Amino acid sequence: MNKDKYVFAQLIEFLNNDKFRHLVDKYDGNRYVKHLTCWNQLLTLMFGQLCNRESLRDVIVALEAHRSKCFHLGLGRKPIAKTTLATANQNRDYRIFEEFAFYMMTQAREKRATDIFKLGGKVYAFDSTTIPLCLSVFWWAKFRKKKGGVKAHVLYDLEAQVPAFYHITTASDVP
Repeated sequence: MNKDKYVFAQLIEFLNNDKFRHLVDKYDGNRYVKHLTCWNQLLTLMFGQLCNRESLRDVIVALEAHRSKCFHLGLGRKPIAKTTLATANQNRDYRIFEEFAFYMMTQAREKRATDIFKLGGKVYAFDSTTIPLCLSVFWWAKFRKKKGGVKAHVLYDLEAQVPAFYHITTASDVP
């Protein structure tokens, strides 16, 4: 029997719960919530990302396979339904998670900062990449006549080795 904490539970200890709670209160994220709080939604999506899950159904199946461990992972005792997670993803204010991601990136940059280039200022790399999307599902992301997509623009801090800024726009034919 395992008596230590699971790796996922150790990872979420690094998250600043007070800052996240402040953002949830700022955007009123837990209004009318009975079961799936913003914190549980964040942890569920993190679990799916770290387990390389490809869909909400895949995330829920993985969580159901580990139902006896969910409490110890920090996800609570009650199972999460796919429709509940889908509704939360659709209706909750994205700015809660966006601001928390920027906060965490800032924290990581401050902790990882090294002066590897011996320059007076910061050194950044900028990259943008087009992410293709299925036009029949993502009709709003029209890229070409029969193709959809979005473009992710990332400003990468080379010294801290973490993203400093990101922005997602619609893709365009202009290179």
